[in-house]
Amino acid sequence: MGFYLNPGNKGFWESVRSKIYVDKTGLIADTNEFINTEEKFICVSRPRRFGKSMAVKMLAAYYSRGCDSADLFQGFQIEKNGKFKEHLNQYDVVYLNMQQFLIEASAGNVTEYLEQEVLEELREEYGGLLKERDTGLAAALRRIYVKTDRQFVFLVDEWDCVMRERQESETLQKQYLDFLWNLFKDQPYVALAYMTGILPVKKYGQHSALNMFWEYSMTDQGVFEEYTGFTEDEVKSLCKQYDMDFAGISNWYDGYVFRQFKHIYNPRSVVAAMKSRNFSNYWTATETYEALKIYMDMDFDGLRQDIVRMLGGERVRVNTFSFQNDMHNFRTKDDILTLLIHLGYLGYDSEKKETFIPNKEIIGEFENAMSVGGWTEVMHVLKASEQLLEATLNGDEESVARGLDRAHTEVASILTYNDENLLGCAIGLAYYSARKDYRLIREFPAGHGFADVVFLPLPHTKMPALVVELKYDKTADSAIRQIRDRNYTQALEGYTGEILLVGISYRKTAADKPHSCIIEKIKK
Repeated sequence: MGFYLNPGNKGFWESVRSKIYVDKTGLIADTNEFINTEEKFICVSRPRRFGKSMAVKMLAAYYSRGCDSADLFQGFQIEKNGKFKEHLNQYDVVYLNMQQFLIEASAGNVTEYLEQEVLEELREEYGGLLKERDTGLAAALRRIYVKTDRQFVFLVDEWDCVMRERQESETLQKQYLDFLWNLFKDQPYVALAYMTGILPVKKYGQHSALNMFWEYSMTDQGVFEEYTGFTEDEVKSLCKQYDMDFAGISNWYDGYVFRQFKHIYNPRSVVAAMKSRNFSNYWTATETYEALKIYMDMDFDGLRQDIVRMLGGERVRVNTFSFQNDMHNFRTKDDILTLLIHLGYLGYDSEKKETFIPNKEIIGEFENAMSVGGWTEVMHVLKASEQLLEATLNGDEESVARGLDRAHTEVASILTYNDENLLGCAIGLAYYSARKDYRLIREFPAGHGFADVVFLPLPHTKMPALVVELKYDKTADSAIRQIRDRNYTQALEGYTGEILLVGISYRKTAADKPHSCIIEKIKK
């Protein structure tokens, strides 16, 4: 057993011994299906804190020759799979943490240092076959394969750190990609290559050396959806075990959407919340808001407005295909939005081609980034939102109308405020502070139609629900009538308590009082 060659099962042993471990061994069954097929080159990209390294340690424990991991997997999902023993500890595993090589290697010599370190362990294991000291890594692996018929499983963690942390060095990037191409492309010793990082691999300028890899990213995780984060059922089980409020966990950490699994949770934050028994922003423990602010402040037409719309609860259309899969070359706002999807700051609905801010934890990151300058108008609206919510709960219609007038004035330079859809966005922004006690739902299916905005109180808050109907160039009375006539409150199934019906009207021609508001209280 070595550090790079057949690293064994200690990393996974530590994972399963942790206080909270969620069984993700089903991932192994999927990778087994790809061994020695055209799909054996896999690149799975996810944001930080989404369990990438833990998955690699698990695969190392399963495939590494020279250790017996059968007992370690006892009782887990993979043990029930018919092919569990077929591949268990049957391969020489080469484990490469590229972050380590990047830190330890002298400038520009990352691949040379990597080859030196791995070849040293290969010579210890296969010294009789590798007599020439100047043999390169790929040549050494071919010789071992020819003489022993042994294949290798390659596990590459943080594969893209060269691209992320050496953004300006195109020479180093090309050298690194050429090295990976030579190591993997058409090499018979490769049984499986599993790389993981934050960014996909497809396009880096004109250099597409790794086109043999199948990509599974935050825009399409494919068969790996279930293993990207925690699923809804897994989180419900944890909430029951640790006596935590599931609605609160959902509000804070849910929001990532895939084709099959519509509710994927940030796993590290869920674990942290369970351990501390406290809902909080755990994102900042591994990354500061400055990383987000750099991209928010980039001067691309429409980017600022899209961010404000998403803060107001809207989704925006995005073209993810123009993104060059790096953190340096941006051409449009869609490139920035796509990068934020890969970094985990935005969720993405691949069926609707829409992006959005996924949860309360990430909303806090956007607020932190805006608070240090450049977003003055928006921050004024957010700070005033507490008073607006209080006025609404007190039924103070005049104060609500005045608060909306001020919010309109503050964001008028950013939002095109001329229809009910954008009016709804501005309302979501103006009621920003409500998200600590409510779950905001746009276009909520209700009665015989859709309520524009519904604020569902979290179970522990004992707050009234809010059903908001918006009218552009019509009266607030007509908004209230629509709520009643279409029986929107009927959709609040399971909710008992007070409901505030809030009718809001905006008249563009009314310069003195463009907004009007009517608030009615009912019991359900």
